[in-house]
Amino acid sequence: MQSTTHIHILKRHTLCAMLFALCFCTSGAFAESKIEALTVSLTTISNMVSQIKPVHPTLFGTAADFERVRNETLQTEIGKTALKRLQADSDQLLKAKPLERIKQGRRLLGVCRGVLYRVTTLAMTYQLTGNKAYLERCKAELLAASSFSDWNPSHYLDVAEMTLAIAIGYDWLYHDLDPESREIIYKAILEKGLKNSLKVTGWVKAGNNWGQVCHAGMMAGALATLDRNPAISAFIIHRAIKNLPRPMKAFNPNGAYPEGPGYWTYGTDFNVLALDMLFSHLNTDFGLSKLPGFEETLDYMNIVTGPSGQTFNYADGGSGRSTDPTLWWFAKHYNRPDILKYFELNAFKKYCKSKPSRRGGNRLWAIGMLWLQTPPADLTIKSPLHWSAESKDVITVHRTSWDNDKALFVGFKGGSPSGPHGHMDAGSFVLDYAGIRWAWDLGAQGYNGIEERGMNLWSNKQDSDRWTIFRLSNFSHNTLVIDGKLQYAKGRATLISFKGGSNAETVIDLTPVYKDQASKIIRSGRLLSSGEVQITDSIEGLKPGAKVRWGMMTRAKVNPSDTQEITLTERGKTLKLTLKHDSSARWQIIDAAKPRNEWDSPNKNYKMITFTTIAPESGKMLLDVLITPQR
Repeated sequence: MQSTTHIHILKRHTLCAMLFALCFCTSGAFAESKIEALTVSLTTISNMVSQIKPVHPTLFGTAADFERVRNETLQTEIGKTALKRLQADSDQLLKAKPLERIKQGRRLLGVCRGVLYRVTTLAMTYQLTGNKAYLERCKAELLAASSFSDWNPSHYLDVAEMTLAIAIGYDWLYHDLDPESREIIYKAILEKGLKNSLKVTGWVKAGNNWGQVCHAGMMAGALATLDRNPAISAFIIHRAIKNLPRPMKAFNPNGAYPEGPGYWTYGTDFNVLALDMLFSHLNTDFGLSKLPGFEETLDYMNIVTGPSGQTFNYADGGSGRSTDPTLWWFAKHYNRPDILKYFELNAFKKYCKSKPSRRGGNRLWAIGMLWLQTPPADLTIKSPLHWSAESKDVITVHRTSWDNDKALFVGFKGGSPSGPHGHMDAGSFVLDYAGIRWAWDLGAQGYNGIEERGMNLWSNKQDSDRWTIFRLSNFSHNTLVIDGKLQYAKGRATLISFKGGSNAETVIDLTPVYKDQASKIIRSGRLLSSGEVQITDSIEGLKPGAKVRWGMMTRAKVNPSDTQEITLTERGKTLKLTLKHDSSARWQIIDAAKPRNEWDSPNKNYKMITFTTIAPESGKMLLDVLITPQR
């Protein structure tokens, strides 16, 4: 029985949702797309929810699904390998104390993610083995988190991930929890998760990964408890369906992600969880998976992962990549097992054979046990060799082959520093050859340390603290610096042309991000049929005497050189860079390891290979660098 106050809250939010739907459905692109998610009514969802049988488990898998995994998946080589790792993780967790409510800065997110990892790991291991030691340890974690004063609603990602964690534990262990524990856990989901989401709503219309994460977390809590809260559950599910198109616009038109591959993993993982819950409970996702670019995004992570195993990590995020259960869902849902061949299958096996970390692991990996398959051995990769994001963010990739040992890979970046999690990286590039990354992007600066200093990390204004951070400025990226100045934060570098095949090419207009520094800057990157990469900058309108610095960040050993050629070596392989434009220009090596400012992170083993050219009276300049793999 719902309280009168609760019913009033629900009515108020239902009215807001209806008004929002009216406005949203008549706007621009989505009005033309006629996506069912934008027109489905709360009444329809309420009727559908009323038909759902109140059974447990229900999230991401039923009792029959777990039985299938036990009887079929675990009999395969992949399944046996995965279970061995899962048990090793759980055995280590048996020795650990439940996590406590200890914030780091303004976030409880690390703790919430830790709980999610522990609950999914222990609960899945119990489902697959029946060992009650895992049940009892998982129950202790659930009760500890349920006793927290709150799940930190001021940073709502924390609430979302914790709600998902507790909902999974409640649902998967429902019949094995004693009534008292079950009630404590249920009330925590209701009060600290679901009801809280009716009061703290700043995230609801988020157009970035917050929307994907928070709606998925709240929907998990709603579906796990809908037998006791059908009205709230229907409202939360309806709210998710109506609002998920906002962050899913990021995939339009061909699956690229503006926040980079690291945040693709975060946003898309939770997006997939949300769609899986809709498919499994309502037998439809209301057209969400048909939104432009969503199916195409299944190729994205392979496209932006170089032969080195490092990603093209533009924007905030590191270049590392690990196994991701979402790829298994995509492979199964769209019948594309080939996406597992290039990276994921080996990463999965490597993860299974590695030693568990005491700090935790992949928090959604255990859910992927429900989506595992054994791909055919003769798979042919269908992803393209040459790819452009076809969006305002301007990301392009060229590679010679999907064979990692032979491939040459180069990615170019345009777009704006003011983009989501943006850096001043317009014109930057990464480059792999022979399974080695030669041209690097340093990635993100840690958030908490900057925030604790009182610095404004999240403003994109030209004079923002954000651009005083070395890793985020153009000083650290593989692009141009003119007279020691920053790129223009509000500028946007646009794609002039893109082509694949032999002599593949990307041409980007960098002029808007060098406002008041030059009247025209065009960067061309070519993957030549000779197996070389040529990077050419055509510049006009420079002030006479202006200093233009070209740079490339590397970890390779660099032979000191005061000539127009410089040689990089690593793991027995060699890369040569040659200046083709100016007989007076000389290569220099700048140590990037030592922090420039006290708030900057060290960049161990990194150095910037650079040269500086002085603008002539004409203000025109041509910079031309040939990068030659030594085969």
